[in-house]
Amino acid sequence: MALSPVVLGVESSCDETGFGIVSEGKLLGQGLASSASKHAEFGGVVPEIAARAHLDAVVPTLQIALQDAGVEPKDITHVAATSGPGLATAVHVGLAAAKSIAWALDVPLYGVHHLAGHAAADTLEHGPLPEHSIILIVSGGHTSILEVRDLVRDPIVHLGDTLDDAAGEAFDKVSRLLGLGYPGGPAISKAALEGDREAFRFPRAMLRAGDHPYTFSFSGVKTAVARTVEQIERTGAAVPVADIAASFEEAVVDVLVTKAVKACQEKKLSTLVMVGGVAANRHLRKKAQEQCDKLGIELRVPPPSLCTDNGAMIAAVGDLLVRSGAEPSGLGIAADPSAVLHGAQLPVPA
Repeated sequence: MALSPVVLGVESSCDETGFGIVSEGKLLGQGLASSASKHAEFGGVVPEIAARAHLDAVVPTLQIALQDAGVEPKDITHVAATSGPGLATAVHVGLAAAKSIAWALDVPLYGVHHLAGHAAADTLEHGPLPEHSIILIVSGGHTSILEVRDLVRDPIVHLGDTLDDAAGEAFDKVSRLLGLGYPGGPAISKAALEGDREAFRFPRAMLRAGDHPYTFSFSGVKTAVARTVEQIERTGAAVPVADIAASFEEAVVDVLVTKAVKACQEKKLSTLVMVGGVAANRHLRKKAQEQCDKLGIELRVPPPSLCTDNGAMIAAVGDLLVRSGAEPSGLGIAADPSAVLHGAQLPVPA
C-alpha cells in the first residue's frame, strides 16, 4: 500500500522565510521567520538584507516546521519551492535550500509559482477549490483577477492585472507618506479605525465606462494622497492621518471588490477566492463579504496567517502537483524572478 505523500514547501520570495509541510491537502506544520523589522527604516524591502536574513533563518525555520509537524526529515517524500517570481537574491536562497534538501533526501523537487501558492493556501482552510472560480490575488507585489479551473492541471487565465503599483505597494507608500511605518498594510488599517472613510474622496481608477473591467491602477490614488498631505501641510494645519488612512483604504477596497465581484457576475461564476497579503485586511474582507452575500456569491478567504507569504502555501501546491501525477522539475529548475503566472509549476529551462 502506497504511503501518502509528505510535501515540504519552501518560500523565500520576499522578506519571509517559510517552510510548510502538507500531506493529502492537510497542513501538518510550518515555520516562518520575517525580516520585516530590518527593512522598516528603509520603508520597503532591501533585497540584499532580505537574502542575508533568509540565509540565517533557513535551518532554524526548517527545524521549527519539522517539530511543528511531528515528522523527521526522512518522512519527507517530495519538496516544492518558490522558483519565481520575487526578489532575485531572495528566491535564489530558498531554491538553493530546497535543492539541497531534495538532493540530500533523494526525493523529487517541484519548482512552483509563488502566486499559485497564494491560491492554494485557501485549500488548506476550505478544502479543494471549485472546478471553476474567480481568484483575486492582492498582495505587495501583485494585484490580479484570475479565472481558474484546475489550479495545477489547467492554464491560468489572467482577466486583468495592475498597470502600475500593486495594492500592497500603494499601502506601503501611503503609510510612509503618513509617517505610519512599514509594513504599510497593518499600519494603515490600524490608523483607519479611528478615521472617517468619507473625509476625502480619493480617485477610484479604471472604474469609468470604457475602462478595462478587470485592470487595476493604484498609482493615481497614491499621488492623490501625497498631494492632499502636501496641501494641508502648506496651510500649517495638522495632517488628519486617521481620516486620510481611512479614506485611502476605502478607495482601494472599493476598486478591488467592485472589479472582483464584476468578474464573477460576467463570467457567471459563483465562487470568489481572495488571497494574498492584502486579503488579511479586515475592511477588505468585510466589504467583500457584504457584496458577495448580496449577490449570492460564495467568498473564500484564508485566515490571515495563510494570506501573507508562507511555506505552507508552497507545500500545498506541491501536494496538488504530486497527487495530480505531475512530473517533478528536478534539480535543474532555475529561479525566475519575473515569472508570469500561466501555470502552477514553472517550466524547466531547455
